[in-house]
Amino acid sequence: MRGVKNLYKWGKKYFFILVAIMLLSTFLQVTYSYLPLFVQYAFKVLGGDNTEVNLPKFIVNFLADRGSVLNIILWTGTLMVILQAIRSVLRFTSSYTIGRLTENIAKDMREKMYDHIIDLSYSYHNHSDTGDLIQRVTSDIDTSAGFLASQLPSLLDIFITIIIGAVQVYMINHTLMWVSLIIVPVTGISSFFYFKFINKQFIKIEEAESTMTTVIQENVNSARVIRAFANEKYEFEKMDRANTEFSNLNMRFNKWVGIYWGMSDFSVMLQYALTISTAIILGKNGLVDMADITACLLLMGMLVWPMRGFGRIISNFSKTMVAVNRIDDVLKEPSEFKVNGSLKPQIKGNIEFKNVSFKFDDDDKNLLNDVSFSIKQGEMVAIVGKTGSGKSTICNLLTRMLEYQSGDILLDGVSLKDIEKHYLRQQVKMVLQDPFLYSKTVYENISITNPRFSSDKVINAAKIAAVHDEIEHFDKGYKTIVGEKGATLSGGQKQRVAIARILVEESPIIIFDDSLSALDTKTDLMIREALQNKEERQTMIVITHRTTTAKEADKIIVLNEGKIEAIGTHNELANKEGLYKELWGIQGELQKEFETIMKGEC
Repeated sequence: MRGVKNLYKWGKKYFFILVAIMLLSTFLQVTYSYLPLFVQYAFKVLGGDNTEVNLPKFIVNFLADRGSVLNIILWTGTLMVILQAIRSVLRFTSSYTIGRLTENIAKDMREKMYDHIIDLSYSYHNHSDTGDLIQRVTSDIDTSAGFLASQLPSLLDIFITIIIGAVQVYMINHTLMWVSLIIVPVTGISSFFYFKFINKQFIKIEEAESTMTTVIQENVNSARVIRAFANEKYEFEKMDRANTEFSNLNMRFNKWVGIYWGMSDFSVMLQYALTISTAIILGKNGLVDMADITACLLLMGMLVWPMRGFGRIISNFSKTMVAVNRIDDVLKEPSEFKVNGSLKPQIKGNIEFKNVSFKFDDDDKNLLNDVSFSIKQGEMVAIVGKTGSGKSTICNLLTRMLEYQSGDILLDGVSLKDIEKHYLRQQVKMVLQDPFLYSKTVYENISITNPRFSSDKVINAAKIAAVHDEIEHFDKGYKTIVGEKGATLSGGQKQRVAIARILVEESPIIIFDDSLSALDTKTDLMIREALQNKEERQTMIVITHRTTTAKEADKIIVLNEGKIEAIGTHNELANKEGLYKELWGIQGELQKEFETIMKGEC
């Protein structure tokens, strides 16, 4: 029932269109049932029998007034052609409407899924498989929309066809109708057990396909890494295992489908044989004539074949229930904006952490413990510490990618939890260590947040990020297409384009989450000096492992095992026992090298 409710949720918007399709389908089946009656009438006319058939009265009267037998037969054939022509137009209209409806429902589902996935929390995306999400947004949606727009009306169509066919056969001979309906309950019961079996199989197949899609997605994205480590054999074997599992499940499923359809075809042929045998016996006893037998055999297709198609719909229904529930599983995940603020205060860049503690939902231990510090507007603050000490977590808390459990964070005196998240992220920009670039031009990547930025503004941002000169040397300059995820650029170029992307908006707070690591020391210094020399200095938080970078900051915050070990300037911390002094001692040689390079440049 859960799957049915989920399916109804997507179809209720198009309720009247679905009803129109079903009414049109009913009309098509009613008119189709007249075709065997035209044949019956023709046979009766040729046999000299004036017994009326179950055609509409006005049609019988019209044909009876045609005069000679030849004229009646010709007009009977003409009316059949006209009826089929009308049915063909209506069938086209029905198919076209179903096609449009399928695409509209799929469009609604894709937009709803995409919007919801984008709004899901940072933690959700960290724990979900991209390949699995892609499958839910593509094949699962196509399956669900196709069934709702096409197969669901067909389900009603089956029952209408059987009822109409049974009524028409009943009007010819009661006994033949009951004999022709013998297969209906048998097919219905077998379809019920078939549905219960294949529903379990489809769940296994969907899971196997999801696993395979994830492996493909990972291997395509990490193709360069795989080659760099000469790991093709291992990845091929992993893909082969996932592909084999998926194929084996499909082959086992197809075997049972083949058995079911084989038995179904056999039962249909058996039903025809039983009906023909009964018709022959009735014919010998004078209860039916050749015209009646011919009409009954033609009408029998309306009783037998729809029930055979019922098995196909049952199969698609099972697959749809699995698909629509997988879609609903994602939509039930709470949006990160379910918990949101409403304020949009003016942000100048003053930051204060007051006794902030944080832990992940799946962990009992705090990653940050009672963290407190303050940053003034326009200051450059470096955060250093060992791997896993919580440096990046501080940045994610500041942009509300993660939600802290206790304490508070203030921006210019306003609690972070009271500020609307979209607005907050416009004011606090972050450059990640591994930035994502789109497969667009360099210019479009820099101005991605607002295509209306002036070219002067984009170029100025690129100059501050120390990447303008290199862009100018590209074949097409700023119009050069960047490969997928920035694959055609070096690591340093990617990071500098990403830096230019946030600088063009001139947000009051900028966070560099170890995003200067791919830059040489000289370029690192050039960028920081350019930022500090701007007319309006922005508050900068630099997460770094380089003490040479941290050395230039106005203030250094040292994190150790989730707690603040020390806060101060480079000179203060370098002469004080602790983690920073150890790091400075290790990187002392790098500092000497840096100073030598700078003297050489001078």
